[in-house]
Amino acid sequence: MMPGCWCNEEATRATLVDGRLQTGDLGTLDENGFLTFVDRLEDMIISGGLNISPAEIEAVINQIPGVEEVAVISVGDAKFGETPAALVRISSEMKESEVVGYCNERLADYKVPRYVVFMDEPLPRMPSGKIAKRQLRDTFADVPADYDKVR
Repeated sequence: MMPGCWCNEEATRATLVDGRLQTGDLGTLDENGFLTFVDRLEDMIISGGLNISPAEIEAVINQIPGVEEVAVISVGDAKFGETPAALVRISSEMKESEVVGYCNERLADYKVPRYVVFMDEPLPRMPSGKIAKRQLRDTFADVPADYDKVR
């Protein structure tokens, strides 16, 4: 598919495994052989040994009236290793407990964000228009120290 990453042998070794391109995308195949994109492997949250797709949580939170945009990232947790944190930009007054309550009704308990951080500014984006999750993970690495758990 490709000979390698331009001038970066280390990235090439990480990306090409047994001659196959490892994109880092996660998906499912249905009974008809159709592939559905689920999430990025690097975004997956492993909490207490359970895999959590941030995209699933984001889809639920995006249904809440007044939510402009949301990104769910992994943050450290002493008990579970990692736990979900929701970074939410809203257009109207909202409480963290409203986001958690909405998620509680629609998601398994372990998928409900333990932290909800309301953002005043738009979430950072990459040139492609996608939310810059890596940047958010770096910026909000200290969420457990800086914010209270909401559940």
